Parts: sequence; C-alpha cells; structure tokens
Amino acid sequence: MTPPPDFTPTGRNSSVPTFFMILTNEKQTINYGKTLSQSLQGGDVLCLHGNLGTGKTTLTKGIARGLKIKEEITSPTFTLMQLYKIKNSNTKIKNFIHIDTYRLKDEQELIDIGALDYLGETDTICVIEWPEKIKKLLQNKKVVNIFIEHSPKGRKIKLEK
Repeated sequence: MTPPPDFTPTGRNSSVPTFFMILTNEKQTINYGKTLSQSLQGGDVLCLHGNLGTGKTTLTKGIARGLKIKEEITSPTFTLMQLYKIKNSNTKIKNFIHIDTYRLKDEQELIDIGALDYLGETDTICVIEWPEKIKKLLQNKKVVNIFIEHSPKGRKIKLEK
C-alpha cells in the first residue's frame, strides 16, 4: 500500500514510513477513507487504533464507499465481523471485511466465526477496530496501523506501514 499524496511524512529516522494529517469533520474523514481505499491492495489489513468516538467506523465507511460498497456500514461490535462483497469487476479484490474486537473475549471467538478465512487473503481487504486484542492472529500479515486521536483541530490520523 502506498500512502496517499496528501499525507505529511514524519519519522525520518525510522525504516517504517509514517504519515499524519488532521481531519476537521466527518465529511473529511469519509473522503479520506475513499482516497485511502484507492491505495489498498488485496491482503492489506488496516488496524484502526483509537479511543471510543475518534472516528474509526467513520473512516471505515469512507474506505467502503471508495470500494463501491453500497450497503450501510455499521460497527460490528456485537457480531464481531461483517463481510461485504465487492462487485466491481475492475478489481481483484472481492471481499471487504470489517472486524470490531471491542467486546471480544479471546482470539478463538474470531477463529470460530471464520475470520481466518479472510484475514490477509489476496482477494480481501480487512479493517480491524481494536486490533490490540488479536496481535497473534496478525503475525505475518500485511498490516497497516492507523492511529486516530482527538486533537484541538479535529482528528489526528497517523498511518504507519
């Protein structure tokens, strides 16, 4: 995944590229998600880190819209995982998976509902809210960490590949 051109590079001494930006409202967050979606490749696993209410699901909605998904995107807090089929024939990406582990008891719960069938697969993009709870399942995956936090000017989004 290559970062979109509107990100500001930071972390010059790091071997991991880091970028950040400030988004001032929900519309900007959705539009950024649409832009970000155009950089994604099959197998990418986007891990969204942030407190409640920082905009993780809003960013996910934008990514889904950018992938031409028409269904309403809501956080799968109680179902843990939601699968959306991508019907765009111009892409090899066929599945968009939205996982929310906020209420997850243990990693086995995700395994039991079939998440490993999609996680990191070349025809799938995964977005995971609260990924800290499933670190072992993310080993050897193409993870992109996105940190979202409140700032005085809106939401600060930092992307680390």
